[in-house]
Amino acid sequence: MLYVVKRILAVIPVLGVVAVVVFLLLHLSPGDPAALIAGDTASSDDVERVRQLLGLDRPLYEQFVSWLWRLLQGDMGVSVFTGLPVTRMIGQRIEPTLWLTFLTISFAVVFAVPMGIIAAWRAGTWIDRALMALAVLSFSLPVFLIGYLFIFGFSIKLAWLPVQGFRSLSEGFIPFIQHLILPAVSGGLVYMALIARMTRATMLEVLGEDYIRTARARGVGSRRLLLRHALKNAAVPIVTTIGLGIALLLGGVIVTESVFAIPGIGRLTVESVLRHDYPVIQGIVLVVAAVYVFINLAIDLLYTVLDPRIRY
Repeated sequence: MLYVVKRILAVIPVLGVVAVVVFLLLHLSPGDPAALIAGDTASSDDVERVRQLLGLDRPLYEQFVSWLWRLLQGDMGVSVFTGLPVTRMIGQRIEPTLWLTFLTISFAVVFAVPMGIIAAWRAGTWIDRALMALAVLSFSLPVFLIGYLFIFGFSIKLAWLPVQGFRSLSEGFIPFIQHLILPAVSGGLVYMALIARMTRATMLEVLGEDYIRTARARGVGSRRLLLRHALKNAAVPIVTTIGLGIALLLGGVIVTESVFAIPGIGRLTVESVLRHDYPVIQGIVLVVAAVYVFINLAIDLLYTVLDPRIRY
């Protein structure tokens, strides 16, 4: 219990640092943010209006206190270009990103963990070499290249799946999965390779332990030996890799959403950066960073379930 409380309390200062860094994004960017947002053809009055809208005409500490107070109330500001609240804009785009992230990491885990276990169990055989060669190939290809190859093959040539777009689950499961299967697989191949290699390396280390040899000598079956004895003790590094994969996926989803024209957080980030819409950029970075922090917290808490010794 003490370990859990300490890990939860440790999140608070991290979130504080994240808030400070996100706030300073507007002020550390090169050039005058107000002039960049107003555009090259803007007059000095237009620039001044943008500066007042963003509150840049006030002292820095006042800006931070005001921004932090609004943030604690759930107000991330208003988009300079659309006039919509940032929370509303993120809320409108977050569903595709969440589904894409979930399906991508699910695909990676479902295939990667068995691949790593089999490769470790058959270490040195052609099965091991074939699985690891597939993992290396998947990890070596860029996500956008895999995506374009899938579009060319399955969407253009075979016409089995739509080229781009997103359909909500409320519109039916078939159109929902048809629009997400290609981006999920193209993104999941990279993380599948990463998780498979980590699973193999960790399982090889555990399979060499004395208690595994003892269990094998006692006649424990292969399935029980691998899943109950070896995998359980190798789970901590594997779970860590999966957690890091989820965090990395939140950043890499920009590429996948751009390739498949999915209206998610990644597309919104690109659009906001191109338009220098700083309030939206700040909101997106804050949300992604907070998700990253809480994923790490969840992994730390999961350690105590997988290995009770960690709490001490």
